[in-house]
Amino acid sequence: MVWYASYGSNMHLDRLAHYIEGGRPPGAARAYPGCRDRRPPAESVPVELRGALYFATRSPVWQGGRAFYDPDADGLVLARAHLVSAGQFADIVAQEMYREPGADLDLGEVLSSGRAVLGDGRYETLVCTGRLDGRPVLTFTAPWRMDEVACTAPSAAYLRHLATGLLEAGTWDEDVVTAYLADCPGTAGLWTARAVAQLLADRHRPRERIENVRNNRLPPSC
Repeated sequence: MVWYASYGSNMHLDRLAHYIEGGRPPGAARAYPGCRDRRPPAESVPVELRGALYFATRSPVWQGGRAFYDPDADGLVLARAHLVSAGQFADIVAQEMYREPGADLDLGEVLSSGRAVLGDGRYETLVCTGRLDGRPVLTFTAPWRMDEVACTAPSAAYLRHLATGLLEAGTWDEDVVTAYLADCPGTAGLWTARAVAQLLADRHRPRERIENVRNNRLPPSC
């Protein structure tokens, strides 16, 4: 078992379910084949990762910039860690690259060095951000640094998914989430916290913050 740290749309559990179970999310342009193992995550917890979130390239699914993680940049990234099998993690990575799932990943390099470049694709660089409860916290991102690519503004639908996923975690309130998303490269100067909050206007958000010993846990570097 590994922790899959999602910082993008898969923070939203309904969205992640389509990567695991298969199917076409509402409003999506494509269907996902799903994982070989279709069990839901054993657990999902909020985490904060060292680094920065930014938006770049253009997603044909979302019609706007995609979320990427720069582990070498200054800052903190709000994310959700899902406890899945190594095989599920491999199948999620494959689907993010528009490939058929079914092949396991060799995690030896990323676990030993903290990073493994599988290719030059946008999500083909694996990163180990640390360990949580003795298990590795893994994610994937682009091979380039944040300052090596032009930023692209995300769509309203994509931002709403990210904001909803973060609020689902129960740790961060709406003010924190909207300010965080409005301050990222790609949204800064184009989206205000108020505009992001407006995307959530019709969503019922929890009135109580969930206090848990896992909340805001920052995994140490690998």
